[in-house]
Amino acid sequence: MTKEYIIPKYTTAEEIKYVRNLLKMTQKEFAEFIGISKPTVERWETQDAHITGPIVFLLEILRRDPQIKDDYTIPPRKYPIRLKYYYKNMLCTVIDVDETNRRVAILNYTDNLIYRAFGKQEKPTFNDYEDFLESRCFPKSRDKMKLVLRQYNLPFYDPFLIIEKTKGRMEEDEFHIEIER
Repeated sequence: MTKEYIIPKYTTAEEIKYVRNLLKMTQKEFAEFIGISKPTVERWETQDAHITGPIVFLLEILRRDPQIKDDYTIPPRKYPIRLKYYYKNMLCTVIDVDETNRRVAILNYTDNLIYRAFGKQEKPTFNDYEDFLESRCFPKSRDKMKLVLRQYNLPFYDPFLIIEKTKGRMEEDEFHIEIER
């Protein structure tokens, strides 16, 4: 017995325009949001034929719950430095840092505590942030540390600078960090 689903078999140019406008997005923003090119959105919105493929299911979800867009939108930076903590290619935690005033703000994009930068902690302190940085680079006590620092062209041990060079990659896991200033 074949299962049936409530998802339409196809969509139309009008439906794509309707959902895009419902989300209050330009063609370019919509294309970036769903991971395609702007010319594809333009073609879809002027096409007379039925449009099939994964876009049909995605439009159904977005039409039913347009606010879901907000769950996938990264807000502007709160502080001057932003770190994005990834597991493979999944963004897990965004960390905004004000080093001058020693403040940290985070946003978790996963409920799985194993993938979060600070686990169950929702409001880490600046000291927690510093501990996190140290956990993502080689230890201060590493043998022949001066040679390793020289290899990275660093004058002294600084976890932030080390992470800028290594992206916080460790041999035993698949996490990494992107830094934006």
